Amino acid sequence: MKYRFLAPFSWIYGLVTDVRNLLFDWNVLSSESFDLPVIGIGNLTAGGTGKTPHTEYLIRLLKDDYRVAFLSRGYRRKSKGYVLAHEGSTAEEIGDEPRQVWQHHPDIHVAVDANRREGIRRLMGDEETADTQVVVLDDAYQHRHVRPGLNILLCDSQRMPYDDRLLPAGLLRESFNGRYRADIIIVTKCRDDMQPIDYRVFLNHLAPRANQQVFFTTYDYGHPLPLHQWKGLPATKPESRPLSADTHVVLMTGIAQPQPLIQYLQEKTQQVVPLTFPDHHAFSQEEIRKVCGDFNRLSCPDKRLILTEKDAARLPDELLSLLPAETFVLPVTVRFLQDGQEMFNLTIKNYVRENSRNSSVHP
Repeated sequence: MKYRFLAPFSWIYGLVTDVRNLLFDWNVLSSESFDLPVIGIGNLTAGGTGKTPHTEYLIRLLKDDYRVAFLSRGYRRKSKGYVLAHEGSTAEEIGDEPRQVWQHHPDIHVAVDANRREGIRRLMGDEETADTQVVVLDDAYQHRHVRPGLNILLCDSQRMPYDDRLLPAGLLRESFNGRYRADIIIVTKCRDDMQPIDYRVFLNHLAPRANQQVFFTTYDYGHPLPLHQWKGLPATKPESRPLSADTHVVLMTGIAQPQPLIQYLQEKTQQVVPLTFPDHHAFSQEEIRKVCGDFNRLSCPDKRLILTEKDAARLPDELLSLLPAETFVLPVTVRFLQDGQEMFNLTIKNYVRENSRNSSVHP
C-alpha cells in the first residue's frame, strides 16, 4: 500500500534524474576532469553500501606510493564550503565519515566541499595540498559535474538496486541503468559461503558491459578496541580482547544498515541488545544515559558496549565521560572474494600510473 501511494512521486523523481543524466551525456551540462587521477566511489542507493570501508581499502592500497587526498561533501557537518582536516577536527566540522578516515589516515589529505570541482581545485592549488597525486572522491556517483577517471559503483548484496525502487518509494537515487557509467562494480556485504550459482545470479542481473569489471567483497570484523584507545586518548582499562561465547553486548549504532553487524555479533556472543538510531545520528546526552542504563542492567562478567567506527568518530569528546569503561569500537575491513583482490589492485594501480596527466574540460 505504501509503495502504491508513493509510486507517482517515484515516477516524477525518476523522470527528473533521467533527464538530468541525459543532459550530462549530451554535454548540455558541463562535466570536468582534472590533470591527476580521480577515483570516484559511490552507489545508486541512499546509504548503507559500505563506502567508508571500501574507501579506506583504496587509501591503504595507494598511500605508500602516492600522495593521496580524500574529498567528501561532509554529510551533516555544521561547517560550510571547503574545509581541510587538521589535528583536532571534529565530526561536526568535517562529517563523521571524513573524521573516521582522518582518524585512521592522518598521513593523507582529507578535505570536504559540497562543490566537488572547487574542492579538487583547492586540493591541487593550495600550498598545503599541492603535492596531491591522486584524489579519492567520496559519494559522488550522482555529482556529475566532476568526471572521475575511474568510477567505482558499490551495490549492497542484501538490497541490490535491481530489486529496489526509486525514491521516495525505495532507496534508489537514480535508475538502475545508471550502473553503466561505472568502470568497476563491487557487490558488497556478500556471504562468505556464496556458491558459484549465487555469483551467476548477481552477474545475470547486473548484465555488465564488456568494459566493466565486477568484484565481490565481504566484511571482516577485528577485535573490539577500547574507545579511548581508538580515539588515541590516554589508555584506560580494559584492554582489547576478542569476543567470546560468554560475552554480552549492548550495540549502539547510527548507521544505515546495522543488520549484518547485529547478525555477526549474535553468532559470536551470548546476547546482543541492539539499540539502533538513524544513519549519521548525533547522539544526545540523554540518549547516552539511556544506553548506559541498558548496559548497567546486564549482570555478567564479560559485558561490552560496542560502537561502530563511524559512530565513534561522531561521538563528541564531552560525552566520553558518560560511557562505561567497557565501551569498545569494532573495526571493519573489506575482503575480496573469488580471488578478486589481485585483479582489483592491479586495475587501480594501473589507472593511477597511466593517467597521472589526463586533463580536459567538457563543455
